Amino acid sequence: MEKSGKFSDYLFAKMGPPNMTAAVHGTELPPKTTERCDAPLELTGYRKWLSDNLMLLVTLSGVMLGVILGLSLRPLQLHEDSIMLISYPGELFMRVLKLMILPLVISSLIAGSASLNAKMNGKIALRTLVYFATTSLFNAALGIALVMLIHPGNPDLHNADDRASDKRAVKLLDSLLDLGRNVFPDNLFQASIQQAHTVYLPKPSVLHSLNDTANDTAVGIVHGVEAQRQIPEMEPVVLVRDVQYRSGTNTLGIVFFCLVFGTVLGTIGQKGQVVVDFFAAVFEVIMKMVTCVMWLTPVGISSVIAGKILSVDNLSLVMAQLVWFIITVAIGVVIYQLIVMQFIYFVFVRRNPFKFYKGLIEAMLTAFATASTAAALPLTFRCMNEKLRIDQRITRFVLPIGCNINMDGTALFIAVASIFIAQMSGMVLGFGELLTVLLTSTAASMSSASVPSAALVLLLVVLTAIDAPVQDVTLLFAVDWFVDRIRTTNNMLGDCYAAAVVEELSRKELMALDAAAVNYPDMPAGTPNGHHVGLLEGQTELESPGKCQLNDSVVVDMSAVMNNVNLQQEQSNRRV
Repeated sequence: MEKSGKFSDYLFAKMGPPNMTAAVHGTELPPKTTERCDAPLELTGYRKWLSDNLMLLVTLSGVMLGVILGLSLRPLQLHEDSIMLISYPGELFMRVLKLMILPLVISSLIAGSASLNAKMNGKIALRTLVYFATTSLFNAALGIALVMLIHPGNPDLHNADDRASDKRAVKLLDSLLDLGRNVFPDNLFQASIQQAHTVYLPKPSVLHSLNDTANDTAVGIVHGVEAQRQIPEMEPVVLVRDVQYRSGTNTLGIVFFCLVFGTVLGTIGQKGQVVVDFFAAVFEVIMKMVTCVMWLTPVGISSVIAGKILSVDNLSLVMAQLVWFIITVAIGVVIYQLIVMQFIYFVFVRRNPFKFYKGLIEAMLTAFATASTAAALPLTFRCMNEKLRIDQRITRFVLPIGCNINMDGTALFIAVASIFIAQMSGMVLGFGELLTVLLTSTAASMSSASVPSAALVLLLVVLTAIDAPVQDVTLLFAVDWFVDRIRTTNNMLGDCYAAAVVEELSRKELMALDAAAVNYPDMPAGTPNGHHVGLLEGQTELESPGKCQLNDSVVVDMSAVMNNVNLQQEQSNRRV
C-alpha cells in the first residue's frame, strides 16, 4: 500500500496543480490532462517529414508550376503586355528579395566580424580567399577540359552579319583596376547605388573647334569648292580610358568597409557593444522578414520562370542550335556539384556530404529561379543557420564575401564560352592561349557582380585576351537566361561549402574563443558550433546580458578550460 500511495502521489504530481475552480467548492481534483499540456505534440511519420520539408516543397512547386505554365502558354502567342503582366508578380518578388540584400550584408558582416578578434578575422579571411581562388581555378580548368573534349563549337552557327559590327575594346587590366576601385570606394553612400567602371571615349582633339568653325563657314557657301579647302580632313578616332559610374550596388566596397568596421568595433570593448547589439538585432529582423517573404515563393518563382520562357523567341530553334554548348556547361556543373564538392566536403569535414547538399536544395532552387546569388542570400542564411547549424560567426563572415567574389559557375561558363566562340570562328588554340583562358577566366569571375547575366560582359575580357571575335557573344544571349540559372547554383553552393570547410578548419580557434569565455563568470558558455546555451527566446548570441570582449592576446589553457566546459555541461544536464 505504501508503494501504491507513492505511485499515486507521483502520478498526480505529473498531472499538474490542483484545479482551482474545484478548490472553490471545497474539492481539490487534478485537471483533465487534455486541458493543459506544456509539451507540444511530437509529429511522426509523413507529418514530420512534411513539416520539415514544407518550404522545400513550396519552392519546388513554384519552379514546376512556372515551367508548366510557360510551356503551356507559348502556343497562344501572347502579346507583350500579357507576358509583362505574367512576369509582374515575379518582378515584385525579385525586388523584395533585393531590397533586403544591403541591410543583410551590412548587419551580418559587422556583427560577425565584431564577434571575433582581429587575428581570428584575418585567419578566416585568408582561408576563405584561398578556397575561393582554388575552386574558381579548378572550375575554369574543368570547363576547358570539357569544351576541348566535347567540341561544341560549330562554324555553321556563325552569323556573318555580326562580323561587320565594331570590336569593343575590353582589357583584363581595366577589369582588375575597376575591381580595386570598387573595393576601395571614395564615397560609401555612392557605393550603395553606383559602381565604378572603365569606358573608352573618343579623345578630344584640338581641331574639334576648327572643324565646327569650318562647318559653319561651309553652310554659308552654296557651292562647295571653298568649303572643301576650309574643312580639314577627318583624323582617325583615338579612344582613351575614362572612369565613370554606372547604376548598381557596389557590394565589394561595402563588404570591405563592413569587415574593417566590424573588426575595429570588436577591439574597443564595452564602448561598442551597443553598436554590435544594434546590427545583431537588424540581422534578426531581416531574417524574420525573409521567412515571411518565402511563403510568396510559389507565385514569385513561377512568375519569373514563366515570363522568361514566354519572352524567348524561337525557343526550340535556339535550343537545337546551341544544345551542345548547354550540355557542356550542364555536365561541368553536375560534375562539380555531385562529385568535386562532395569530395571536398568529405575530405575536410568527414561527414556525409549528401546530407549537407540536401539541406541546401531550397536555397539552390531559389538561386536557380532568380539567377542571382545575391537574391538568394537571405534564404541561404536561413538554410545554413537553422537547418545545417553552421556557426553563425562563420556564415555571417563567409557568405556575404562569397556572394561577390566566389563565382565557380561563372569561371566554368566563361572558359567554356570563350573556347566555344573560338571554335566557331575556326581558331586553333595552343597551350599558351588555353593558359590565358584559364587565368583570365579565374580573374574575371572573381570580379563578377552577383547579378543576372554579368558573365557575358566579363566574357569580352577573355575573348579580347585570345584575340577571338567579340561580336559572336550575341549568339549566347539567346540561351544565357537558362545557362545563367544553371551556373548560379554552382556559385551559391560554392559559398555554402566554403563556409562548412572554413568552419572545420577554424574549429580550434572557435573553440578557444568559446572556452575562454568560460573563464569569465558573467559570460555564458558557448557550444562548439557557435550557438550559446542559456539564451532567452528570440535572443541572439550577441544579445546575451553578460558579454565580455576578448582581445587578441588571450591565452587559453585548453586542457583546464575544456574540463570546466565539460563540468558545466554535466551540471546543466543534471538540472534538466
